[in-house]
Amino acid sequence: MADENNQEPQQQFALQRIYVKDISFETPQGLEVFRQQWKPKVNLEMNTRQNRIDEQNFEVVLTLSVTATQEDKTAFIVEVQQGGIFFVSGIPEAQLRQVLATVCPTILFPYAREAIDSLVVRGSFPPLMLAPVNFDALYVQAMKQQQDKLASEAPAH
Repeated sequence: MADENNQEPQQQFALQRIYVKDISFETPQGLEVFRQQWKPKVNLEMNTRQNRIDEQNFEVVLTLSVTATQEDKTAFIVEVQQGGIFFVSGIPEAQLRQVLATVCPTILFPYAREAIDSLVVRGSFPPLMLAPVNFDALYVQAMKQQQDKLASEAPAH
């Protein structure tokens, strides 16, 4: 039998709430955009941020900004800040950073994607279904870039 005093703390992760923190849609050209054949260039910008609410609860906000341009003019801009509150307990600090940067945005992304698609359709544009995002790969890439930057800044011996 395991000694109960030496047990590792049980790891727990639970979604408490998902909500829209901020949402906006803009069509700068107005009706002029609908007089052209629809062949847009679509640019997606993504950002996440985390905020510790208390010892075991974290707010994670995934921001998706989509800009569609048509012949170098902006057809529409849509931005969604999809928030979530997550309960996290017993996860070591190094792992916690990764969970907040990968698992939480992965949970939030489908909600943000649906909100963007809904706004675009309500704006009278064709549906815009964003491709899934691999937040694990983005995290690994960001960590590698951070390590490379630290290595390049380190004094040479």
